[in-house]
Amino acid sequence: MLSNPFLFFLMRLLPARIASWLGGWLSAHVARPRMKLRDARARANLALLRPDMAEAEREAMLTRRWVNIGRTMGELANIDRLVNDAHVRVIDRAGYQAVLDGPGPMIAFTCHLGNWDLLAAHIKWSTDRPGLGVYEDPHDPRIAAQLKKARSSYMGEAIGGEGAARGVLKHLTQKDRATLYILADERRDRQVWFPTFGRPIEPSGNLSIALRLARKVGAKFLPFYLVRTSGPCFELHWHAPLDPRTMSDAEIVAALDHFLGDACIAHADQWLGLHDMDLTAPSAM
Repeated sequence: MLSNPFLFFLMRLLPARIASWLGGWLSAHVARPRMKLRDARARANLALLRPDMAEAEREAMLTRRWVNIGRTMGELANIDRLVNDAHVRVIDRAGYQAVLDGPGPMIAFTCHLGNWDLLAAHIKWSTDRPGLGVYEDPHDPRIAAQLKKARSSYMGEAIGGEGAARGVLKHLTQKDRATLYILADERRDRQVWFPTFGRPIEPSGNLSIALRLARKVGAKFLPFYLVRTSGPCFELHWHAPLDPRTMSDAEIVAALDHFLGDACIAHADQWLGLHDMDLTAPSAM
C-alpha cells in the first residue's frame, strides 16, 4: 500500500473511516495470502504466547491482526483527521495531561501496537513539549519516501541514520521539557529482543540507548501504548513515569517489560512484532 502512490492518494481522498476499512480488507484478502512466511511465524509465536487459547481462537486473532495492519496503513494518509477526542480516548486523561505538563525531559516509550503513528501524532497534539521521533527507514526507497511524506504532516521532527544519537542528545539537552518518542520492539538480527517474554536477554538496541540517555540527561520514561477498540477508534493506556533518579536500570527494564509485554500478549491481534520475532529459536526462550 505504501509503495503504491495512487492507492495512498486514494486513501487520502476517502473518508477516514472508509479508508481504514479498505486498508484492513486489502491486507486480510490481498496481502496476507502473499505473506505465508510471516503468517506462519506469527502463528507459531502466538501458540507459544497464548497456549490458553483454542486453535480456532488464535486463527481468528491472526485474521484480526492482518486487518489491523491494513487499517493502520490505510489510516496513515489520514492521521490528522484521527488526532482528536472523537477517535482517541485517553485512560485517566487528567492524570496523563498532568504528566505531560510536568517538568524535565521525557522518553515516551512504546511498541508497535494498534496504530503507533497515531500515538506519535497524539502526544505531539496533546502537549507543547518539543518532540522528536526516532525511526529507521524501510529498505524499499519508495516506501521510505512515502512514509517520510506522510509523517511530515504530524510527527514534527524525526531523526534516523548516521548522527541520530548526536541529534537526540542535542534535542534532550538543549530544548526545555523535550520529549523523545521511541519504539522499543525493533527487529535486529532477525529477532525482536523486547519485550523479553521471560527470555534471559540483556537490554539492547533502542532500550539500551534509552536507558543511557535517561541517565545522562535525567529524563523520565513514559510507558504508553494505543490499542484499537473498533474501526478508527482507539484507547491510549499509560503507566506512571519511571524516574532513573529513584530507580535502577533493572527496575526500569522490569517495569517496561511487564507493562508493554503484557499489552503485546493481550493485544497480539494488534502487535506488529508478532511476525518479526522467532520464539521457536533455541536462543529465544
